[in-house]
Amino acid sequence: MRSEVTWPTVPAMVRDAARRYGDAEAVVDGARRVGFAELSAMVTRGARALLASGVERGDRVAVWAPNSLQWIVAALGVTTAGGVLVPVNTRFRGSEAAFVLTASRARALFTVRGFLDTDYPALLADAGAPLPDLQHTILLSGDADDASVAWDEFLARERDLPDADLEARLGSIGPDDPSDVVFTSGTTGSPKGVVMAHGQTLRAYLAWCDWADLRPGDRYLIANPFFHIFGYKAGCLASLMRGSTIVPVAVFDPAVVLELVERERISVLPGPPTIYQTLLDHPDRARRDISSLRVAVTGAADIPVELIRRVREELPFEHILTGYGLTEAGTVTGSRPDDDFEHVATTVGVPWEGFEVRTVTEAGAGTLPGEPGEVVVRGETVMRGYLDDPDATAAAIDDRGWLHTGDLGTFDADGYLRIVGRIKDMFIVGGFNAYPAEIENLLLRHPRIAQVAVIGVPDARLGEVGQAFVVLAPGPPVESSEIIAWARDEMANFKVPRSVVFLDALPVNATGKVVKDELRARAVPS
Repeated sequence: MRSEVTWPTVPAMVRDAARRYGDAEAVVDGARRVGFAELSAMVTRGARALLASGVERGDRVAVWAPNSLQWIVAALGVTTAGGVLVPVNTRFRGSEAAFVLTASRARALFTVRGFLDTDYPALLADAGAPLPDLQHTILLSGDADDASVAWDEFLARERDLPDADLEARLGSIGPDDPSDVVFTSGTTGSPKGVVMAHGQTLRAYLAWCDWADLRPGDRYLIANPFFHIFGYKAGCLASLMRGSTIVPVAVFDPAVVLELVERERISVLPGPPTIYQTLLDHPDRARRDISSLRVAVTGAADIPVELIRRVREELPFEHILTGYGLTEAGTVTGSRPDDDFEHVATTVGVPWEGFEVRTVTEAGAGTLPGEPGEVVVRGETVMRGYLDDPDATAAAIDDRGWLHTGDLGTFDADGYLRIVGRIKDMFIVGGFNAYPAEIENLLLRHPRIAQVAVIGVPDARLGEVGQAFVVLAPGPPVESSEIIAWARDEMANFKVPRSVVFLDALPVNATGKVVKDELRARAVPS
């Protein structure tokens, strides 16, 4: 049974959390410890400053900064002011950020100077984009200049705003109004802005709280970036809904995370599979008290079964969950609490209540169990559409309301979904369809392969063949010929990579996904 949403908007939820949880810790960021009531007051002050700065209902306001208390206050201040939050990827360079700011017509920008020695306003200036809609640049940290304003100076703007103005603004927004525009990663062209409404967001992530068994008093370490829905919505918003404490981490460092788990008694620790692999293998693990850990949440098409076994047997988690979600809809499938290693590692669970999930052929017909097809989704939290892009929206959502994800998947006889790759990543070997995620899962069974990504490369005889990019686990040297010979015993011949490239690390984006376009640029001819 899913919990019922009782809040009309995100700011109403934040204020309700302040009433329900009061002085209990809402955020622990370094030396700063902020209760729910204090956090709500900080958000209110930020919202009033935005109104005093001229931000109107529906204006888009961007946040380009690392995980921090200030990020949370700024983002929730935007929604409380009736604005639409636009998170910006902290790995973006100036031209990429300028694209998002231009496409969203952002009226204001919250950003920082000095994170990882990066001056974000300088990156924007160097990009040379005109940004005619951007009227305010507010620095959450770092020194202001003539083109920006410091955080404290910005907050001081709220002094002359009548109290009634903010309450009137809050009363003017409802569950069907847009709450945020999150831009996709741009792996299939320019990033597209996904528009979500307040009510959709609250429904989707209250369901996530139920699935993850998030509880009042949980201590939730959020290393997933806030600019992504996993960090912001399944992290910050979920914690506020349930009265859990947010412990933000700006840069993942396993030694720091282990120290935080011990000191802050962390109970919820989501992340990509690599986070758990790193923690398992870190030399500090044995001397840290990590007994507080209760819930792990991960997700990927290529999790080694052995990794899930080790997480379950060597770490104290009571629940290890995996799921499948996307910016355009949130989480749509999830594992069950009693699923075994194999199901958690090789599937993304079963469809959630409130969603229809199918796999279909190119012609739109449903596929049989075990037969690959495009994953399509229909449900109440599917996006409104792509911002100012009706053509892209029409291409993604058909006339029956099905969102076409571009992912290839199979359902088994028990209703569990497996993701076998992206449509654009599938390659054809001598007439046979080859699915990278399936091949990667098979290769991860090799005892010396820690990580792997497979792409198709041109071949004069077969059209395309697989090329595997491999990160080895510690141990003696391994030749590519050994891996290929091993693969011939483990999989059908057309799936066997014809070449292996060894790397120290796979190129990944900020959410932990392998950037296969970078691998294609490095591909070695077959």
